[in-house]
Amino acid sequence: MNIKIKKNGFLTYKNFKYKCSLGCKGLKIKKKEGDEITPKGKYTLGKLYYRKDRIKNIFTKLEKKIITKNSGWCHDVSSVYYNKEIKITSKLKHEKLHRKDHKYDILIVINYNTNPIIAGKGSAIFLHLTKNYSKTKGCVAITKRDLVELIKYINKKTKIFIG
Repeated sequence: MNIKIKKNGFLTYKNFKYKCSLGCKGLKIKKKEGDEITPKGKYTLGKLYYRKDRIKNIFTKLEKKIITKNSGWCHDVSSVYYNKEIKITSKLKHEKLHRKDHKYDILIVINYNTNPIIAGKGSAIFLHLTKNYSKTKGCVAITKRDLVELIKYINKKTKIFIG
């Protein structure tokens, strides 16, 4: 089964239907770095990242990785690490994964612009957490309760259809 995201702000999977947040500037096929658009298309899912200090007993068939204080995601278009997980340094522009606001307590990488990676096409597209369904900078966001439920059923073969 596949996850489907509709422009009306709903995520569906099997018999589950969850309200979700999308990019401030909607859904579009053509995306570029920093445009606040959620990319339309069909994508595979990458690793699930989580904060071990905030999330206990996580159950999923996805590959998992613990977020540490120096975990980041590169959005520096001039770097060879663009759109990849990094250990944070002051030299690279990045998205910090270890955050105070709880948005990234659990996240799943949406494999957008990953094979091949094209600099400037967009980076750090995740399925992550929201408390108030405010618009994102291009990601898809659902509540913690909904994501914890969803990750029990999906696996590395699950695809996500946005649009």
